Amino acid sequence: MIVKSEALTSRGRRTRAGLVRAGREAFEEHGYDAVRVDDVCARAGVSHGTFYTYFGSIEELFREVAATVVGEMFAAGVVGPTVPDDPYARIEAANLRYLRAWAANSRLVRMLEQAADTDEGFRALLLELREVFVRRGADGLRRLQEQGLADPALDPRLTAVMLGGMVEHFAHVWLDLGERADEQTAVAMLTTLWARAIGLTSVSTKGTVS
Repeated sequence: MIVKSEALTSRGRRTRAGLVRAGREAFEEHGYDAVRVDDVCARAGVSHGTFYTYFGSIEELFREVAATVVGEMFAAGVVGPTVPDDPYARIEAANLRYLRAWAANSRLVRMLEQAADTDEGFRALLLELREVFVRRGADGLRRLQEQGLADPALDPRLTAVMLGGMVEHFAHVWLDLGERADEQTAVAMLTTLWARAIGLTSVSTKGTVS
């Protein structure tokens, strides 16, 4: 019988968390299709029986790992109050945080994309990940339009989908495929392109966008 998370003791929670960490390491090193329960148990230092106390299959463990990654990406996308209340600076901060989050999680995100091709549950998780970035981008653009700082003719959601796709694809090409650029240059160019695409008219501490 699989023990539900809410019914776990503190020791059980630690054991389960150890399995998730071990699974994440194994998936990152070997890929989703190559990992077996034996691999995870060896890394976590537990028996097969212990594994099946918490997870019904390696697929279920991967789902938990993927959900953890999605949560981390969500958190990474939040631009906090420490960033100046300047549109350009906040777009720049969001781009920087996204690239760093991608660098930390890109291999697992790619595995999630592959799994989403054949599994509706993984597809829903992937769409949830994308949706949070789209929604934040759309909400931000809508506020700028209301303030008269961005092109009012742009559809906020479609613009966020398209510009978010630009950042996501660049992250893949840069970090996964080896396109050569330093982080500062990459963030500056992404931010300039994003700002110009939405017609941002504010003056930033980094310079003028027109």
